[in-house]
Amino acid sequence: MAVSVVMPALEMAQETGKLIAWLKHEGEQVRKGEMLLEVETDKAVLEVEAAVDGILAGITAKPGDVVHVGHTIAWLVQPGEAPPAATPVATSVRGAAAAASAAIAPAAARAGSAPRVSPKARRLAQEKGIDLSRLTGSGPGGEILADDILAAAAGASDTVQKLAQHLESRREGGLAPSIGRLMAERTTQSWTTVPHFFVTREIDAGALNEARERMLEAVERSHSVKATHTDLLVALVARTLTAHLRLNASWERGEIAVHQDVNIALAIGVDNAVVTAVIPHADRSTVGDIALRRRELTERAQAGRLQPADITGATFTISNLGMFEVDAFTAIIVPPQAAILAVGAIADRVIALNGQPAVRPTMTMTLSCDHRVASGVQAAEFMRDLGNAITSPRL
Repeated sequence: MAVSVVMPALEMAQETGKLIAWLKHEGEQVRKGEMLLEVETDKAVLEVEAAVDGILAGITAKPGDVVHVGHTIAWLVQPGEAPPAATPVATSVRGAAAAASAAIAPAAARAGSAPRVSPKARRLAQEKGIDLSRLTGSGPGGEILADDILAAAAGASDTVQKLAQHLESRREGGLAPSIGRLMAERTTQSWTTVPHFFVTREIDAGALNEARERMLEAVERSHSVKATHTDLLVALVARTLTAHLRLNASWERGEIAVHQDVNIALAIGVDNAVVTAVIPHADRSTVGDIALRRRELTERAQAGRLQPADITGATFTISNLGMFEVDAFTAIIVPPQAAILAVGAIADRVIALNGQPAVRPTMTMTLSCDHRVASGVQAAEFMRDLGNAITSPRL
């Protein structure tokens, strides 16, 4: 029996995906679990595997097409079997460039029948008080998508428009990697729609240094990987989050969604961009397990071979620039998550200790929060408990 190959939903609230490449040819035999196609999402370019054995047939989408999630783009058939009748694939241009340029349309362009509106876009429009009749959508057939609502809500600001034009010109000239372009679009959307606030603490990292030295040999022996400060921080942050559920939450469809699982995303540098890859159940993982997963994710990210499971399900993100000798910075929240922790370098600094000047290794951490989800008090309490965990690590 023929099995449809559909544009997969690889992220929360994903509406479309861009087909980058078919990894098998029309008429080629495919085994279950073999990589079948590459899809570009808001976070990365991912490989998608075949769900069953079969022969690839009836391809309706070509590289570069942007297709709605769930739309059939090919079939896996058995020998001698013909694929069902093809349905033409409707493609669209998404992202800040399309949204900024198509947000507010003149009356002449709105003549004729009312455009379709995606369910998510309709909810966002109600939430943000956007008049749908004044928008022209960037989706197939002029459908209004969530990106169009977000662009309109931001007032199609000069910043968004200039960024969109810049990104579009770079894309057309082949100068910007797609991941970098998508990262810029996503961070612009977050910065212009999420009400950020920040809490900063400088923490004595002497005990953290000692804990890492104690664990280096054991972790290398058990997992053949060197534990880093990041690995220890992932474990400590995850365990602290179990007592601070508002920081392990999301803003989804106008409501707070609290997560029971603690899945920590790590920001990883790739070429001229950054992707976030996930360490699931980090609160229940050993430092060795975290270190091994972190190394595997880093290798796959840098090779452009992240899998869907590598980037989905994150409930909190850590961005550590300490290895680049950055003292302190603030990070932009990754929607729909409620918070992200920015970690600076551990360095010897003069501090007051028992009323006297002393030189101690310290590091500065800044928590960025979504004020719709967490209050300043809740963020401060989390940072207090995280600081205590770092100064007295139990790993």
